[in-house]
Amino acid sequence: MTRKIHELGPVGQLAYLPSDFDATLKYWTQTMGVGPFFLMENIQLTDCKYKGVPTDAMFSIAIAYWGDVQIELIRPENREPSIYTGEYAVTDQLHHICIFVDSIAEARAACAEAGAEVLVEGKVGDDGEVIYVDPGARDGGGGPGHVIELLQNTAAAPGLFQMIKDAGKNWDGSEPLRKLG
Repeated sequence: MTRKIHELGPVGQLAYLPSDFDATLKYWTQTMGVGPFFLMENIQLTDCKYKGVPTDAMFSIAIAYWGDVQIELIRPENREPSIYTGEYAVTDQLHHICIFVDSIAEARAACAEAGAEVLVEGKVGDDGEVIYVDPGARDGGGGPGHVIELLQNTAAAPGLFQMIKDAGKNWDGSEPLRKLG
């Protein structure tokens, strides 16, 4: 029996696609006190497909931790087909949640059983994979109204994420955006 999507793991990330990246960063760091954010620019997934068609979508992300949950701010860097352009580019509200999974194959099976449409799929680094799915909200399925990301992380991700999380402990508000790589 296939596991349900919620059984794959807890929500690890809340992701936003702001219409004004700088203003949203200011909101999260100054109003909410979340930070510092770490910026990874010009990301392109390997073997990336949007709705089954190859795409050269490029985006940048800034990540910080609010307790144990990542906050991700996304900035599209081109207009290639993706969930950050077109019909899925909902801005200034929750764009998607992310569940970190041990097996992308198991995540695919759970999503298929639930009737969730795979929107984006690709490789992350040397050994990670990701899918973004529509759980049914757009076609009357009663879903939550946003996309779900299922990420099988690279071997290096836990160390990177721990560094970002540790930077937020007792953060004094200085250097709210820090570039990585």
